[in-house]
Amino acid sequence: MSKRSPLLPIFLIVLVDILGFTIVIPLLALYAKKFGASSFTALALVSVYALCSLISAPVLGRLSDRFGRRPLLIISQIGTCAGFLLLAVSSSLWMVFVGRILDGATAGNLSLAQAYISDHTRPENRAKAFGVIGIAFGLGFFIGPIMAGQLSRLGLHAPFVAAAGLSALSILATVTLLPREPGRGAAPPSPVAGADDGGPPPPAGRRPGLFDLGVYADYLRRPGLASLYLQFFLFSFAFTGFTSGFALFATERFVREGVPWGSTEIAWIFAYSGFLGIILQGGLIGRLVKRFGEHALIVGGFLMAAVAYAILGAAFTVAVLLVAATISTLGNGVLRPCLTSQITQAVGPHEQGVALGVSQSLGAIAMVLAPLVGGALLDRDYLLAWALVSSMVAALGLLAAMTKRAPTPVRPGPVDPP
Repeated sequence: MSKRSPLLPIFLIVLVDILGFTIVIPLLALYAKKFGASSFTALALVSVYALCSLISAPVLGRLSDRFGRRPLLIISQIGTCAGFLLLAVSSSLWMVFVGRILDGATAGNLSLAQAYISDHTRPENRAKAFGVIGIAFGLGFFIGPIMAGQLSRLGLHAPFVAAAGLSALSILATVTLLPREPGRGAAPPSPVAGADDGGPPPPAGRRPGLFDLGVYADYLRRPGLASLYLQFFLFSFAFTGFTSGFALFATERFVREGVPWGSTEIAWIFAYSGFLGIILQGGLIGRLVKRFGEHALIVGGFLMAAVAYAILGAAFTVAVLLVAATISTLGNGVLRPCLTSQITQAVGPHEQGVALGVSQSLGAIAMVLAPLVGGALLDRDYLLAWALVSSMVAALGLLAAMTKRAPTPVRPGPVDPP
């Protein structure tokens, strides 16, 4: 009897989730500004969310190893929905922060979806499978910002109400569409040092807890993995710095008929990037991987990102901005799925959950730091420096990718290597 593929429900779940998220992105910093926040404080909203997720995501991951990805995904989605609702009813800045803290404290939607895919796909098909999440990102970044721009005409609270509604739909999709996982059964010895034996490991292995320092040290010491993790951190830092601060950058740099850009214009730029993402992830990424290989695409992705952010810093017209957005979307569009695939292939099948957990923690650290750096620069109107920071970080990623190739993928075998 053939098993139902989880890729379609994962696609729908992530799509609806990303729609809610991308409705918020163009507006969050501007929303905080309405309550009197500085640029630094407005971008600290992103950092606070990331810090909370850094603490909570390993806990959710460990619980998902024991009880399954599906139930923990539902819990994470409920937290996201509640956070959006609190944003919608906020009447002061502290309520906005609490809404982001609540969402961050239950964050894990993307990492749990990635772990679910790792559990249910073969290594050679993993880049294509992660591309499904990329398609959802592309559609979300296309449709969500458009919704944000249009809904903001009804008031800045309206998009957050819509985001909460979409998050509720995502919960419904998980409950009704995502296949249930088999029971865990009896607990064999844990394959991860420092992990408890409260249940058998899932196919991808247990995820490390935040304070499993020995586990992190072990994975970060592995030569090939260390390079990949560094690249993932640098990608996350540059990308988060760009996406979190772009709205504030654009309102200072661009005008339309003598009026500074607002949420509508910013939303259209995000929508344009999302449209390009759909084209890239909708089958093109798989063909590029087959022709050039994941490592070459990672090198090219960092190169394009570094160039794009530098162009952005020099952009004073919409035409130049669109050039920067085009190059940035193509570069970042190949980096996430290829780096994620390389990380999972560099470890044994029973270690993939741990490997993903380490990468997600590094991504969260980047999300804590990048907005704070960007906010400090934007507070001082250092617009060019703000863009060049992301450019230089992406250039460091390029250097790391060029100087150390990815490790040989680990394939399942009859005997574990010594």
